[in-house]
Amino acid sequence: MFALPRFYPILDTGVAERHSIPLIHAAEQILSAGARILQYRHKGFFTRANFEHAERLAQMCSQAGAIFVINDRADLAAILGAALHLGQDDLLPSLARRVTAGIIGYSTHNEMQLREAHQEPADYFALGPIFATGSKQNPDPVVGLEGLRRLRPLSKKPLVAIGGITLTNANQVFDAGADSVAVIGDLFADGQLKKRTAQWLVATSPIPKLNPGRCKNI
Repeated sequence: MFALPRFYPILDTGVAERHSIPLIHAAEQILSAGARILQYRHKGFFTRANFEHAERLAQMCSQAGAIFVINDRADLAAILGAALHLGQDDLLPSLARRVTAGIIGYSTHNEMQLREAHQEPADYFALGPIFATGSKQNPDPVVGLEGLRRLRPLSKKPLVAIGGITLTNANQVFDAGADSVAVIGDLFADGQLKKRTAQWLVATSPIPKLNPGRCKNI
């Protein structure tokens, strides 16, 4: 089964622009801090400049040993050898499989969508928004921690929680059953993306379980 990194940064062009941080610089900071997956999300018209950004990000992720994910665009994922993330209004994963054999993630927002998603050849699912979010113009109804906890048993595939997740509430999201947390706005919380990414990597590191047999003489 595909292993999803516990920290899943999403580099949204609109959010980066609002914070006046150049996209490539933001990616450099995130990857140099140690992120092992990075999604490029651009919701506007995809220009040649956007493709050049995506191509550069794919190269940077390859050099950093990180998974590069393109949002929405199966054709560009195939061209760049990238993973693909699809939403409910995009191509179905089954159709995208005609174009790309790479990793595919699929967004869901409620119980019905999560159940139906299992009929699609996706490698992981996203569920959210867990909390209220400002990163989406028309967000779906909030799932909440209890909703995440209730829906988690419906899937054995990796589940990434998204929407309003911060360093403050991330542990609650993991406790509710998420395998990974997608982070957008909170990456830019203080304008220091490398520092913030490092904090996220520490916060999302799994806590090692003690072996009782090795603690007898302590």
